[in-house]
Amino acid sequence: MLRKVVLTLILTAMAVSGAEAQEWARKMFSATNHNFGSVARGAKAEFRFELTNGYMEDIHISSVSSSCGCTSPRIEKNTLKTYEKGSIIAKFNTDTFLGQKGATLTVRIDRPYPAIVQLHVKGYIRSDVVVNPGSVRLGDIDQGNGTNAIVSISHAGRSDWKVLDVKSANPHISAKVTETSRRGGQVAYKLSVQLDENAPPGRINDHLMLVTNDYNSRQFPVLVEGRVLSGIVVSPATLFMGVVEPGKKVTRQLVVRSKKPFRILSISCDDDSFEFKTPNENNGPAKLVHLVPVTFVAGEGTGKVSRTIRIETDSGSMTPELAAYAVVSQ
Repeated sequence: MLRKVVLTLILTAMAVSGAEAQEWARKMFSATNHNFGSVARGAKAEFRFELTNGYMEDIHISSVSSSCGCTSPRIEKNTLKTYEKGSIIAKFNTDTFLGQKGATLTVRIDRPYPAIVQLHVKGYIRSDVVVNPGSVRLGDIDQGNGTNAIVSISHAGRSDWKVLDVKSANPHISAKVTETSRRGGQVAYKLSVQLDENAPPGRINDHLMLVTNDYNSRQFPVLVEGRVLSGIVVSPATLFMGVVEPGKKVTRQLVVRSKKPFRILSISCDDDSFEFKTPNENNGPAKLVHLVPVTFVAGEGTGKVSRTIRIETDSGSMTPELAAYAVVSQ
């Protein structure tokens, strides 16, 4: 079914004008515009334009370019298979540009056939506020451990300029500011950031919002980045079983690893179409790495099948849930 949809799109695209021909590619992106707002000089400002390949054919992104040096784009992953996600990452160059800036990013796709998608960014880079380093870098943190980091905030211009508050949308991240100097029109603060021990595994990419008494530009963001490492890691992070004919079956393999030897107690899914062989079902030895075969048996109906696989271990660590996909097609 999906294959017929894509082939229809291709034939249609060959027959219509440019803008209409690119629509299939644009639909893969969850957003095509982003406003960075008002950001400090030197602050790390990046936005991920996420896209998902919802088609049967592989999508290949050949290049991405920017209309302005104020923004540097890069491709996270050039080739996306069916249902795979990727990103075009736009970096706002706050260390070399100032003032109101904007750029158009041109994404070129060459497979399954040529297409162009344009993404747009804009923002205002302040000259009076500087963040050093450009982000709060928490690094890699083992799950269950907290950590902290410090950055400096400086302002030049107003002798009465103040940071009034720090807001965090992440309940596991807290912060406070401490004034360290004030001389003439120069003001400096220390921003202390704490990640608590209850933070779940995964990538941290959040912003703290610093609120000031500057009524022309009331607040500005500071990026907090890092990664909380689970005691148990499963790869691939998303399992695509492939395109399967009705009544047929296919087997893929998961790799489950940890820093300490462990046993897999159970593997479950809310769909009997997915079958597993538990490595330790016969009280096998604890190991650092387990290979888990996953078999999908296609039913008679066609279309996309999307389920969640859960793995229970004796390690005491939280295991990330795994998304599994398959396409049943004639």
